[in-house]
Amino acid sequence: SDRVAEEAFFTEEGATVDQQLILDNKATIDNIRLWDDRPLRDVYNQIQFFRLQYSFLDIDIDRYMIDGDYRQVMVGSRELVQAQLPETAQTWVNRKLQYTHGYGVAMSPVTEFTTDGLPVFIIKDIPPASVKGAPKVDKPQIYFGEATDDWVIVGSKTPEFDHPSTDGAVYKSYSGPGIFLDSFLRKLIFAINFGDLNLLITGEVTPESQILYYRTITERVERVAPFLYLDSDPYIVSSDDGQLYWIQDAYTISDRYPYSEPNGIEETKVNYIRNSAKIVVNAYDGSMEFFIADPEDAIINTYVDVFPSLFKPMSEMPQTLKSHIRYPENFFAVQADKYLKFHMTDPQIFYNQEDLWEFPREIFFGESAQTMEPYYLIMKLPDQEKEEFVLIMPFTPLNKPNLVGWLAARNDGDKYGKLIAFTFSNERQIDGPQQVDARIDVNPKISESFTLWSQSGSKVLRGNLLVIPVGNNILYAEPVYLQAEDIEYPQLTRVVLVQQGEEPVMEPSLEKSLNAILGEERYVVTEKPVTSGERDPLDSIKMQIEQARTSLSALQKEFINLLDSLGEIVDSGIMKSDNND
Repeated sequence: SDRVAEEAFFTEEGATVDQQLILDNKATIDNIRLWDDRPLRDVYNQIQFFRLQYSFLDIDIDRYMIDGDYRQVMVGSRELVQAQLPETAQTWVNRKLQYTHGYGVAMSPVTEFTTDGLPVFIIKDIPPASVKGAPKVDKPQIYFGEATDDWVIVGSKTPEFDHPSTDGAVYKSYSGPGIFLDSFLRKLIFAINFGDLNLLITGEVTPESQILYYRTITERVERVAPFLYLDSDPYIVSSDDGQLYWIQDAYTISDRYPYSEPNGIEETKVNYIRNSAKIVVNAYDGSMEFFIADPEDAIINTYVDVFPSLFKPMSEMPQTLKSHIRYPENFFAVQADKYLKFHMTDPQIFYNQEDLWEFPREIFFGESAQTMEPYYLIMKLPDQEKEEFVLIMPFTPLNKPNLVGWLAARNDGDKYGKLIAFTFSNERQIDGPQQVDARIDVNPKISESFTLWSQSGSKVLRGNLLVIPVGNNILYAEPVYLQAEDIEYPQLTRVVLVQQGEEPVMEPSLEKSLNAILGEERYVVTEKPVTSGERDPLDSIKMQIEQARTSLSALQKEFINLLDSLGEIVDSGIMKSDNND
């Protein structure tokens, strides 16, 4: 706890969220995460896969400057999963020579969604198209990733499938470094190593052919630095130089640190852990760079002395990548878990364990309560001038559902790695996530809608309930998805907002939910000024047409919902009449 700065978080009795508070924290509001990674991965795999062999295995959270705005986004890599090829295509030539790599990424803001409940893409399709100021992807091929778990041969006589197009398949050969198969001895060594005789007998391999292996991020890093413990979630970054990179967090650990309490990490009991290194892996050629993230760690400094050419100081990381480093969620969860007890600094209180905390519980996807996990936000911390990317975790007292505080890890610039704990006053009760979920459940309008939607061949999926500090207030946000029973294709249809001490509201968009909270006040989306010249009158007409089209689509959707409701009422009346007869 000596590394955690502690501050009081004051909430005023009877204070409500008003328009001025929203406008003062507009970047926070504009980055409320409505998309959870699991439903979003299903959506990506439905509308952005394009070929059977492509799949989005994971959706990562990051932040980018998009058209001058600091935005939190979700990013997924379109990786090649050879097992998904049709059975007739599972040939040696296809698996080793032709289908060798994934292709590109998809990116969408965490808050925006269409009237159809789908994400608004700012990087999409094949080849990757970047819109709204998103970074351009000039080298989209992914030869090294999370799904590249087998070796391949590039530069053979068999053309490599690069990506599909309207005119048919496009082929392109790998041009990066590899190991040339330019002698019989090399082919023999690899044939023995991989237990594959085809390497020796195939006529497709030439002296210019190269073999690529150890292609998954974790396996590749472990082969170079087996002494580092790797984070379970490497994430992809679309860099300003047009290339794709993976950032892998790594730890130094020990189970022999004196006077330190053990902590279970998977099956390893350790009592010392530091996020000491960050490894950057080029998704195209697999080249790796190891950077020292914690120069105060004695263990990593020892490894630097042993392998002086392997590690670089963090100052040498290119700024285009440095702006995307994240405080690791797994590491933060370990620290937050310890803080549940070690926030007590009074020896007598600590001895009696009088003020133990725990992680909150929330309803997520299923009906049963689950332990909340840390989550990233773009928000303005108390007494700070601008928004920043933070990782936070709320706390509740042991066996009690109300909030007592929250822990934040900062991610930006020279503030990276700073931990701040905010505690609420004991004089005022602040609802915790489980209490807010209960208020959502018992709200007649919301409960009725959930029941109706669940009876019409669809399933209601409730996303993560986010506790969002806004100024000196707390705002709770929960997305609601609808998914058909026979296909994993969730659509974001409603946004639930709750302010402390008030009834929850549920509307088809974040803006409408905010306006429902504000009442007579209105949350106005301000337009960006035109930077040069006068506004073209046609732009205004086009905008009005688009707004009318959007309004018509929303009206049609509401009309359909009304018809469904009327149908339920009529059916109920018929059933009652039949029972009376």
